[in-house]
Amino acid sequence: MTLVPIHIDEDSSRDIYANPECQEIFQWYPSYYYKVGYNPPWIGYFVLRDGEPVGVAGFVKKPVEGRVEIAYGTFKKNEGQGIASFSCSALVEIARKTDPGLIIFAKTEPRKNASTTILEKNGFCYMKVVQDADIGDAWEWVLAKMDTNEK
Repeated sequence: MTLVPIHIDEDSSRDIYANPECQEIFQWYPSYYYKVGYNPPWIGYFVLRDGEPVGVAGFVKKPVEGRVEIAYGTFKKNEGQGIASFSCSALVEIARKTDPGLIIFAKTEPRKNASTTILEKNGFCYMKVVQDADIGDAWEWVLAKMDTNEK
């Protein structure tokens, strides 16, 4: 699997993006970039497996005050195949390579689910209940800063 950037001027009419779930993503990308900024690598990505989109992942926006939020999702027919786990790990890798001192965090619905399991397996720890514009009450998960001596 690999992450492929969703650029601000991405051509949504390409055959690779013909599936309805990709088209749904294009309903709010790139207008989302105009709202939060287009700051690679702090952008959205399609998750490709064997050249076909199977999910989406990305950074909610560029880092603020030493913290960056990740988010990911798997297209319905591909759930339970390790795509979200890959996405989480790949986003952490991008963030660590770009700025090892960042605190990486994610938000989930306030209940145990597949995403909380993925975050735990990737070393994230539950911190507290926070407010999220889409979720409302949400659980915040944090992956501590990497010791810069670990590089």
